[in-house]
This record gives sequence, structure tokens and C-alpha cells, in this order.
Amino acid sequence: MLSRELSASQLAQFEQLTGLLLDWNTRMNLTGITEPAEIALKHYLDSLTLLNYLAQAGRKRLLDVGTGAGFPGLPLAITLPLLRVTLLDSTAKKVRFIDEVGRALALDNIRTVHARAEDAGRDDAHRGTYDFVTARAVNRMPTLMECTLPLTKRGGMVIAMKGASAHEETRAAAKAISTLGGELAGIDEVRLPGLENPRFLVMVRKVGKTPRRYPRQAGIPSRDPIG
Repeated sequence: MLSRELSASQLAQFEQLTGLLLDWNTRMNLTGITEPAEIALKHYLDSLTLLNYLAQAGRKRLLDVGTGAGFPGLPLAITLPLLRVTLLDSTAKKVRFIDEVGRALALDNIRTVHARAEDAGRDDAHRGTYDFVTARAVNRMPTLMECTLPLTKRGGMVIAMKGASAHEETRAAAKAISTLGGELAGIDEVRLPGLENPRFLVMVRKVGKTPRRYPRQAGIPSRDPIG
């Protein structure tokens, strides 16, 4: 499944991440998956399906939108220590958890942002800044495009991690993609061992400039998606 071997220290970091996730999960709702083997499969391996697209990324910048408990951002940061990973979430408790993970695992290639994606997309500190923007189980594609493409630099890529509705959602997002300066680059099917249903990675390349009016204020993209 993995295109690279993990070092002993990286494996130890994943083990430590599991311990922290389960410990914090007793006090706040981070994940409904609580068996270590399932965490490894459904959180870690699922996150690392992006490796084939990021393996040559070097010191480029990746933004994980709506990261929740840190997926896919944390597994990618552990596995690709040169990749600069920003993890964005609107829930302060989840951001505090990720900050604690960063300290405990000595991950000097991560930073957190406590914000809504729409607000970050209007902030010049983030707008048009990232080489890769990814999101896992966050919004339907028409809404997600407005929350991610404004943050992506021209020539960069949005990689949306989707389930069975990937193709349908992507068709519905055609107008949003073109309006926001994107171009569909492909939809790849990925399979995790032992799971019947495939996952899909929807790749949208940023080829133009996002009009300044986008993203609209927080909440509007989900209530009134483009298209």
C-alpha cells in the first residue's frame, strides 16, 4: 500500500499518535474509530493514499482543510518530514489536540490555524499560498471547491478525498471549478486492504486566478453553492 518504507522512529511516532488520539478521545469526540488496527487502516493508511501525489513534494506547502483530528495532515507530516503541513480547523479543541501532538512527536514541519476555510481564503496570509490543498470528508464538491481553490496557488492542486459519490459530486461542481480558476485533472480510485468500498481522490489543478469575491462569507458556500 505504501510507496515507501517507514523508519523505526516514524513507526514509533504513529504508535504515539494512536495513544494520544485514544487518550484525548475519552474527553472529547475526535474519532468513532477506537481499535488501534482500525485507526491504522481507516485513518493512517487512508491518509497516506496521497503519497503517490506528494512523494516528490519536498519542502512544498500543503494545507489540510477541516482537518478534524489531523487527517490526512498528521500522517503525511510524519511520513514526509520535508513537507510543510498546515492543519486548519474551526474547532479550537481539535486544534489544541493537534498542537499537543506536534509537541509530543517533535513535528517541526506542522503548524495549525484555527479558522473557517472561507475566512482563511480571504486572508492574504493564506490566499493563493499553498501548493497542495486537501480535505477529507469535508463538504460536497461544489462547496468544497469554494473553500479550497482560493487557498491554492496557481499551478497547485486540490486533492479531495471522497467516497462513492465522488463522480456525481464532481459533475455537480463543474461550474464552481471553472469559476474559481480550477480545472479537473482526474479522479483516481484507491482501495484499502480489507475494505470493500473504494475511495476516490478528486484532483483539481489551479490554472487561473480566483475572483476576489470568492470565497464568500462563512456559511454561504454551503447554503448557496456555485452552480
